[in-house]
Amino acid sequence: MAENPRSLDCLILVDLQNDFMPGGALPVPDGDEVVEVANELATLFGYVVASQDWHPANHLSFASQHAGHRPGDIVEIDGLEQVLWPDHCVQRSPGADFHASIDRRRIDAVFRKGLDRNVDSYSAFFDNARRRSTGLAEHLHRLGIGSVALMGLATDYCVKFSALDAVSLGLRTVLIADGCRGIDLSAGDIDRACQEMRSAGVGIVRAGDFK
Repeated sequence: MAENPRSLDCLILVDLQNDFMPGGALPVPDGDEVVEVANELATLFGYVVASQDWHPANHLSFASQHAGHRPGDIVEIDGLEQVLWPDHCVQRSPGADFHASIDRRRIDAVFRKGLDRNVDSYSAFFDNARRRSTGLAEHLHRLGIGSVALMGLATDYCVKFSALDAVSLGLRTVLIADGCRGIDLSAGDIDRACQEMRSAGVGIVRAGDFK
């Protein structure tokens, strides 16, 4: 059954930043196609938040920080498996900014992630080691928000981990499937991510279900 948007408290826009768009440092295929969806859906929610990748220039998720490695390689950093990426979303760079067409007037709060050089942060809620919170969970709790809808980039990384963390925090959570695009670094990653989210209790809907 489609979720009624009036029954959901908050829309979370995940990483709608220039570096993840076509022409960016780490482009998600067709990533710019979700911008219009974000703007349309933001008008239907009483509260909208956005996550923002915000890396120091020497972040250890960057392949450039590991001699002999290239983007797509997997290494271990501080006990965690880490996919290496091109340098992206460096703090205060144009690539870290939100896509120019995003209606920022609709965004009530922004939560930055990936600030710690030593650990990546896919989720909008926690770093990958789950040692530090971005502050989003606490913010939603203070506002009495108990349900969220997520959309953004990329389905198989930041969106997936944000959705899984939302469920783990007890939030009723839905994924807006056509408001997301994925990387599919390994063929089938997007489908597997959706199945993992569904199995964890994330509802899978489409933007049209909210109209």
